[in-house]
Amino acid sequence: MIGKRLRYAVYITFIVVLFCIPFASGNIVDAEQGEGETVYIIPIENEVERGLEAFLNRATEEAMENGADHIIFEIDTPGGRVDSAGKIGSLIQSLVVPSTSYIVNEALSAGSYIALFSDNIYFNPHATMGASGVINQDGTAADAKAQSAWLAQMRSAAESQERDPLYAAAMADSSIDLPEFGAPEGKFLTLGPSDAVEVGYAEGIVDDRNELLYELGLSNASIVEVETSFAEELARFLTNPVVIPILLSVASLGLVVELYSPGFGVPGTMGIVALLLFFYGHIVAGLAGMEAIILLLIGVGLIIAEFFVTSGILGFIGIAAVIGSLFMSGYDLGHMSLSIGIAFLIAVIVGVILFRRIGMDKGVFRHIILRDSTATEQGYVSSVNRIELVGLEGTALTPLRPSGIGVFENEQIDVVSDGSFISKGKHLKVIRVEGVRVVVKEIKE
Repeated sequence: MIGKRLRYAVYITFIVVLFCIPFASGNIVDAEQGEGETVYIIPIENEVERGLEAFLNRATEEAMENGADHIIFEIDTPGGRVDSAGKIGSLIQSLVVPSTSYIVNEALSAGSYIALFSDNIYFNPHATMGASGVINQDGTAADAKAQSAWLAQMRSAAESQERDPLYAAAMADSSIDLPEFGAPEGKFLTLGPSDAVEVGYAEGIVDDRNELLYELGLSNASIVEVETSFAEELARFLTNPVVIPILLSVASLGLVVELYSPGFGVPGTMGIVALLLFFYGHIVAGLAGMEAIILLLIGVGLIIAEFFVTSGILGFIGIAAVIGSLFMSGYDLGHMSLSIGIAFLIAVIVGVILFRRIGMDKGVFRHIILRDSTATEQGYVSSVNRIELVGLEGTALTPLRPSGIGVFENEQIDVVSDGSFISKGKHLKVIRVEGVRVVVKEIKE
């Protein structure tokens, strides 16, 4: 009887064990979903420019230093600068840990190029990727040379992760005919989630970050979200290609108006603040170094010195130093030239208007332009007028040809004959005095 019960107990235990194995194995699988690993979430949002590049450099460096096992880039960008996209793409390609691009909303233009460098791409159900044609800042298409270079970069980005370069090329070249994906000839390719999975540009479609982590096997990993600091957000705004010419124009406008304002007030403060914001943004973005700041300070110092040393050379060198510091801080020579040109034109126009309306009677000019006059009516004379000499008689101490020296009442005086030569020792008479000119004639014996 005991043996029979023992057999039943063994059978029941065996069945329970068999029943629990799936649940136990399930717990083991969950434990393997990234437990003990660290995942960094880094956003790629808004316009692609040098400020974003600086932020991503800082964020990825922080992730590497803290031993990240996986980096996820959450992308939502309409695109931006091609040169910045190139450097960001190289940055992602150089990562030694797996990377994933999660397209939250859109990865257009430069954003699609960046996404292609990651090991994995996942789409939100409403996300899009593509439309990567190169356009200038005025909205026109770039020249053939720029488009050809960008097309090669798009192909290379796709090939770097063994993706079919045809679709990357179609995103940048509207002449490629892909009507089955809504991109017939004349239209840039834009991939939706399903099409991206179909052509191998996406590993899957996920609704949110949690689902993405599950698909990557990282559900239990430690998550670290990297956010842009206030300084980085401000730098991204200040280094925007649209904001730069505005800052420089405000700086030039404020400083020119200040020249015509009594004392130092709002216009000068406004100009200095705009200039400081320009350099602050470029320093935080990693575009300007101390050499640019030193050159700026030297230039400002020389311009100030010009008000005390009226040579013109110091002012010219100072202006050149300030402009040089601006070029050293810029990321694009052409754009910086355009921005400085706009600021200079505004300064000239405002300066002419203020000069015609105000003149030189106010502002700093009243301190550096001499206003006093020495009029005769005010008692000022340039020399002593010797009217009392008229009628005096004397002797020629030297020959007069026609000028010479005469002696009148024991006083030697520079004199001029009335036109004829007068020999030494001849008798003279003062006939008139014209300022410092004493005119004499010979008195015949």
